[in-house]
Amino acid sequence: MNKIDGDLIISSLCEGGAVAQKLPSYEPRQAQLDLLRLIIRGFNEDALVMAEAGTGVGKSFAYLLPAIHFALGGDKKSADKPVVISTATITLQQQLYEKDIPLVASGMGDVKIKSVIMKGRGNYLCLRRLNDTLQEPPVFDFDYEELKRITIWSRTTKTGGKSELDFMPADSVWGSVCSESDLCLGNHCQWREQCFILSLRKEANSAHIIVVNHHLLFADLAARYHGAGYENAVILPPFSRLIIDEAHTIENAATSFFSSDFSRAGLFRQLGRLYNKRRANRHGLLVRLCAMQTFNEDPLENLADAIQKIRSSVEELDDRAVQMCSLENIYRLSPSIDESYLKKSLFPCLKNLRRDIQNLTGMIRDLIENLNEEKAGDPVVWEIKAIIRRLENAAETCDVFCKYRKHENDVLWIEKINNSKNSGQMRNFSVFTRTPLDLAPILKDSVFSPNKTVVCVSATLAINEDFSYWAGRCGIKSIEERPVLSGCFPSPFPYSNAVLLASPSDAPPPDEESYQEFVDKASGRLAAISGGSALVLFTSYQSLTSAHSAAKMELEPLGIRCLKQGDDDRTRLLQNFLNDESSCLFATDSFWEGVDAPGDTLRLVIICRLPFRTPGDPILEARREAIEKRGGNPFLELSLPQAVMKFKQGFGRLMRRSADRGVVAVLDSRLLKKSYGQLFINSLPETKTSFTSLDNILNDMENFLY
Repeated sequence: MNKIDGDLIISSLCEGGAVAQKLPSYEPRQAQLDLLRLIIRGFNEDALVMAEAGTGVGKSFAYLLPAIHFALGGDKKSADKPVVISTATITLQQQLYEKDIPLVASGMGDVKIKSVIMKGRGNYLCLRRLNDTLQEPPVFDFDYEELKRITIWSRTTKTGGKSELDFMPADSVWGSVCSESDLCLGNHCQWREQCFILSLRKEANSAHIIVVNHHLLFADLAARYHGAGYENAVILPPFSRLIIDEAHTIENAATSFFSSDFSRAGLFRQLGRLYNKRRANRHGLLVRLCAMQTFNEDPLENLADAIQKIRSSVEELDDRAVQMCSLENIYRLSPSIDESYLKKSLFPCLKNLRRDIQNLTGMIRDLIENLNEEKAGDPVVWEIKAIIRRLENAAETCDVFCKYRKHENDVLWIEKINNSKNSGQMRNFSVFTRTPLDLAPILKDSVFSPNKTVVCVSATLAINEDFSYWAGRCGIKSIEERPVLSGCFPSPFPYSNAVLLASPSDAPPPDEESYQEFVDKASGRLAAISGGSALVLFTSYQSLTSAHSAAKMELEPLGIRCLKQGDDDRTRLLQNFLNDESSCLFATDSFWEGVDAPGDTLRLVIICRLPFRTPGDPILEARREAIEKRGGNPFLELSLPQAVMKFKQGFGRLMRRSADRGVVAVLDSRLLKKSYGQLFINSLPETKTSFTSLDNILNDMENFLY
């Protein structure tokens, strides 16, 4: 193995170094250099790395320099397998690809560095599906003007990427023409020479650096884990060096790829692609399959009857499941529930659906087996096979639900969803979900064990500089045969002078009725002092709505605009907030991280409640029960660490640049009055504090800001 030259890399980022000279207003940061040294060791020692890097450390450059040097082969002549860099968002992908990598490369002299950005397949156009959609319109409501615009664009686009479009197509339109892995015909496709995905993969095969997002990374890793192997190209080329930025999100990112689910809407969509009838006209893939047959009798009527039976079974199961979720939106199949009720109500419906799916898929497979070799390779057959696999996966999930007591390592639940129809009526439907109870063994075997170097970086991985919680959740903790390196690298920002952490000592406990009234009044009074420029974070949408209504009455007469999550698209809502320095944004879950509002745009963050996960989350409940079963303490081992990590993310919204200044106000009395509150405080950088009555905090805040 060619080891990379650590001294050379570090000197390039020191004052006067080749890369440092390319950076405007560069100031040496010791934390960045220390992080750089740790990551260099990770590459040179085939190690796993856990690094918490505070805001402003400059972690992107600290991992890009070793990654690029390694990918160039150390001697800058022979390229090794590519280094894959995965980010939590497409926005960060773009920044790395368009800005950071070229900047680092420019400081490395005359070397040629090839980088490729890859997004999930659903972001790219499939020319075969576009052509099929033009020939046979789908049954669902459709915007054909948008389809025409996509068709015109398809003739000139170089990448086929959705982001290149100058408009945002409806989900139904883009969903009918985008690339999907199990609908891809590969070498059997007549459009393969023009295929955007194949072209992108060819580019990736010769790249030094491949920039992906977590969604695409885990699509690739899940396929490898389930049998595709690690030596061949799957979605990505084979790789053995991986950098995961925003690594605190990987457990959630991986969950969907190691889970399975089905719903009425999803099953009906698949059935509609197989067969649909409008008036006397019959459409769908099975119509085209039957046209290939040489039988005297047309099998289409039997197939149509089999599809109708599935539809009826789905409707019956869905109605029963929605009734079961009538009191709560979620019904989990746990060992403590009354199984006799399930045997009477739910299991017969699940078994009927499984039987009807197997009947249909068996009939279709018989038809396909009777085709000659030429017809068996037709794209219609390939797409039908893909739909069969999806239906059979749903049938398998039905069987698992019926045998839930034998599946102790799975969390199984039904969720009721409110679906808004065009008529304004609300139609509830259910989603059946199966997900692993513990992802740590899967992440260990799919991410960390197969790769020589994995670097995990985030602003929130440790609690009091201890990585035990995160390392346990993601599987690193159980790895013994490999070196595991870790380090915390504090932010260079002047928190001790620039941030006031406040928490009112007279706030009522969150479980008292007067608590919401206190939040309603306090959030408005605090935001009035800051002149807006406030992000108000909640753990409950109901609490958010109440506080927003109360604060709006107080703040809008002062010229302070009150924005509320749910009133607009997330991106537009955030942009409106960033463009108006006197605005307040009332938000919940997704705004606790990923909000970058530097300067006077954000001078106040209000955390209304410590972010403990809501009781009733089926995965959390199952994991708590598993901890209790082995004699552990679920609060200390799971709920508390989760809340501290999210609390750090919320706190981190305030300081985005070294010149930023502001207040973080926590309205939850448990921060000061519970013994575990100190763990939340100790997890933050050192700041000024004001732990007194709300009236005194308002005075301290005014003095601090002005």
